[in-house]
Amino acid sequence: MFATTISPTPRPIMGFLLLWALNTLGLWVADALFDGIQFDSAGALWMSGLLLGLVNAVVRPVLILFTLPLTIVTLGLFLLVINASMVLLVAWLVPGFTVAGFWTGFFLALFLSLFGWVTNIVVGRDTVAMRTN
Repeated sequence: MFATTISPTPRPIMGFLLLWALNTLGLWVADALFDGIQFDSAGALWMSGLLLGLVNAVVRPVLILFTLPLTIVTLGLFLLVINASMVLLVAWLVPGFTVAGFWTGFFLALFLSLFGWVTNIVVGRDTVAMRTN
């Protein structure tokens, strides 16, 4: 009489998990490539991937809005400084994740941007964003 159905996992959650995994994968690859980055444990790596996604979704847009005049004057180059600041903020917040300095964070942010661009091409933008038609 009262049949229950198990609904599949909602698509936005799957998109969030995929983005978290891709952020974490990018940080893991960067750890292997750059000397100034260190993760003390796998937990610190996963927490950094999660927090980087959250910081980029919440804090970064606010900073971009507040620094818009400076970003316009520098023809967008100040966005690289904001990206590096987000990486350094995550390193400050997550115990076990260390970044040697600003320039290491700068190049890490640049690498993560390129890594994200490549993974969007490989995985497909619609898959990562999990948009429904």
